[in-house]
Amino acid sequence: MEAKNPVKKSKLGKRKSDEGSGKSSKSGGEAKEHKEQLERLHEKDPEFYDYLKQHGEELLQFADEDIEDDSDTNLEDEETQEGDEIEEDEETIDHEVKKKGKDTPKKVVTTEMVDSWCNTIQETGKLSAIHSLMKAFRTACHYGDDKEDESTLDFSIMSSSVFNKVMVFVLNNMDGIIRNLLELPAFGGKKETIIDLMTTKRWKNYNHLVKSYLGNALHVLRQMTDTDMISFTLRRLKHSSIFLAAFPILLRKYVKTAIDLWGLGGGALPISSLLFLRDLCIRLGSDCLDECFKGIYKAYVLNCQFMNAAKLQHVQFLGNCVIELYGVDLPTAYQHAFVFIRQLAMILREALSSKTKEAFRKVYEWKFMNCLELWTGAVCAYGSEADFRPVVYPLAQIIYGAARLVPTARYLPLRLRCIRMLNRIAASTGTFTPVSMLLLDMLEMKELNRPTTGGVGKAVDLRTVLKVSKPTLKTRAFQEACVLSVVDELAEHLAQWSYSIAFPELSFIPGVRLRSFCKSTKVERFRRATRELIRQIEANSQFITERRKAISFLPNDPAVVSFLEEEKKSEASPLSQYVTTLRQIAQQRYDSLVESSVLVGENSAVFGKRKIQESDEEDDTRDEEASTVFSSSWLPGVDTKKKEPKDGKNKKKRKTEQEERVAIDEDIVEELVLSSDEEDEPLSESLSDEDEEERKPAPSKPENKKQKPFTNPSKKKGKSQAKKSRKRKSAK
Repeated sequence: MEAKNPVKKSKLGKRKSDEGSGKSSKSGGEAKEHKEQLERLHEKDPEFYDYLKQHGEELLQFADEDIEDDSDTNLEDEETQEGDEIEEDEETIDHEVKKKGKDTPKKVVTTEMVDSWCNTIQETGKLSAIHSLMKAFRTACHYGDDKEDESTLDFSIMSSSVFNKVMVFVLNNMDGIIRNLLELPAFGGKKETIIDLMTTKRWKNYNHLVKSYLGNALHVLRQMTDTDMISFTLRRLKHSSIFLAAFPILLRKYVKTAIDLWGLGGGALPISSLLFLRDLCIRLGSDCLDECFKGIYKAYVLNCQFMNAAKLQHVQFLGNCVIELYGVDLPTAYQHAFVFIRQLAMILREALSSKTKEAFRKVYEWKFMNCLELWTGAVCAYGSEADFRPVVYPLAQIIYGAARLVPTARYLPLRLRCIRMLNRIAASTGTFTPVSMLLLDMLEMKELNRPTTGGVGKAVDLRTVLKVSKPTLKTRAFQEACVLSVVDELAEHLAQWSYSIAFPELSFIPGVRLRSFCKSTKVERFRRATRELIRQIEANSQFITERRKAISFLPNDPAVVSFLEEEKKSEASPLSQYVTTLRQIAQQRYDSLVESSVLVGENSAVFGKRKIQESDEEDDTRDEEASTVFSSSWLPGVDTKKKEPKDGKNKKKRKTEQEERVAIDEDIVEELVLSSDEEDEPLSESLSDEDEEERKPAPSKPENKKQKPFTNPSKKKGKSQAKKSRKRKSAK
């Protein structure tokens, strides 16, 4: 008995010491378990239980109060932990509070309430009025969301007039209110200013207002569908873009949203989105440069995969937008340009090495060509800068390789496009590119020398196609378009070097081959255009030779750079004057081919400091019209449902119009499948799958007949049997 008791006592003593030195309070579950153990001990070993009563009464003094106290303290601990976590996340505390107050009535925002808040803010700048207005702004931005989201709002549904007042006042004045609270300049600023401000007490007191304003504005920006409203919102948010330096997550969301709006928007929305992104890049610098440059390039690639006459100018506009944004930081732009141009070079190298149809298709498609056009425009804009000049040579090599990849007549439009890009690079950078051989080889192709067997044919716009069909090759219209384009581009190339001291030697081989073509061709119009070009080349050679007689320096002398500098400024050479005339004729020829146009054209996409300043100045005049923008009775989620039955017919019309547009695009932009004639190079002999399809006659269009209403065959059969039975009865 005595030998057994000390062991049990030591175990209980050990448990007691653990309780004293270990946890400060027991959980409710542990207390109940301890009590049950003591009860089982009393039943199994009553002698030991009596011993504990005599020598360790404190171990048996365990009442239900201890259990209740333990559970209460445990709940208090959990509540304090939850409170600490909720304080760290403002959105969570709003959700919990609003979830508890679902049944409480909400205040209805009225015009008088908004007017009183606005007057108080303008007169005294009272913080409570600002908080109330921001709650109303949050309600307006989340208006029309799901019911679960609306339950977290402080105010209830508002009318369209109240929505208009809240949105216009907050977007127009909130930037100034925040800057006044944070003691910042009225406009402008850099990210360093915000970084220094984040350590101050003022920022800790008012940063929730900044985050609420930017976050709710982003939410409504993603929900709106009216382009005028989105453009106005972006123009106002542009003034507060500097505050995004303190919120990296919001910054990334704003960049993504602005890029999406730029690529998919219409009207003035692409301009507003571009100016917003440009302001972000200027003010925040490295925080958003990489994301903006990558995102806008990817959006451009997605929008330039197909081409037709109506989309030509819009794609050029998008390319000029990308070039304008890249001009904000040329060192960073060069890094991105190097990566993207290297990707194009790898695609071309794969096509040259594998020589498969799939590899050729990746090069001879609109996406590849438009990317080359984009970087050609960037080189023309910034090629003279030291930071961007290293990409000139690899880009010219890629363009030259793409032009010579498949040298067949069907891809003459693509070759002419590449030649125009090389001429632009040479003119902007002052570097010589040997494009005359590419042009003169085209004149020697049999398709441009043999008599046409396909008749006159439809006029071909070489700017909107990369490849032509075999029947088109045999038409007179295609021959004329190609030969005249060769004459125009060759004249452009030679005119760039019409003031060079080496022009007579440079133009000798082109002159010889042009005379050969003039003798071989049987088309009088081609012969006449070629003779005129030869005459101008000879006149320009005589012009340079006469002035070479008056100089005494050698060809490798640095003074060669200043040769005919004054004549070059005045464009006095015969070829320069001849090219000016050719440009006017070519523009008239292309204008006659255009059957449709777009709102945002090529001319409106030429950016510069003057254009950007003008657009910034126009913001103030546009802001005056803000009341008309938001007063269009637009309330997300409500008015659209009411108008559904009225707009049913219009929606059907829009769907049919979209289907017709898609069908037109598919007819104009044919799939890129390489093929050639039987007499072409053996490299492209295996790529003749599409030729057999072209030989097949086109399916005839079905006549427009009224379709009979659908009837179930079983019902029809039952009716016929009933009629037969009736006839039998009448016969009987």
